[in-house]
Amino acid sequence: MARGWESKGVEEQIAAREAELQGSKKPPADRAEVARRNKRDGLLLARARTISAMEATRDERYLTMLQSALAHLDSEIAELER
Repeated sequence: MARGWESKGVEEQIAAREAELQGSKKPPADRAEVARRNKRDGLLLARARTISAMEATRDERYLTMLQSALAHLDSEIAELER
């Protein structure tokens, strides 16, 4: 009897997933959009890493360099969002 309940639960999960996929079908993204999204994600990761390094540093010269890098990353991200 437990197997019957288990298989019904699995069937319900599969049906729910299929219904979810049917409801959220989006047209496939073109290569340029995928590349733009990947570049933006990379820039956001670099930005987070830079902010983390800024919080951890005690050297003023390194902090100045990181601030410059952060400004550059922000301008690149802003350019992609246009």
